[in-house]
Amino acid sequence: MAATRPLVVKCTAGPERPEAANQALTVAATAVAAGVDVSLWLTGDAVWFAVPGRDRAVELPHAVPVPDLVAAVLAGGRLTVCTQCALRRDLGPADLVEGARIAGAATFVEEALAPDAQALVY
Repeated sequence: MAATRPLVVKCTAGPERPEAANQALTVAATAVAAGVDVSLWLTGDAVWFAVPGRDRAVELPHAVPVPDLVAAVLAGGRLTVCTQCALRRDLGPADLVEGARIAGAATFVEEALAPDAQALVY
């Protein structure tokens, strides 16, 4: 599949909504595997998916484990943790998986409004 549009996926669901979280992570990882330019944003309790050890908070039957999906996204895309969400949880860059970044609303808006970008929110 040749993709010409960047894909911005925002995951607002954490361990409290495992199926929604898994859908967001699976879509992002699948798009990366298909060669799409993917930016995955983790907000709210979804930020825990970027924290080693806490990333196993969701074990969903018949689903790829969260750490594997996060690794797949990082292999060819970008993973961003919301600035305010990280601060509320006392998380800094050193607390996150290698390759993850912390950024705010201005960066999200810039990516989501980029020419031809498609944004999905879960």
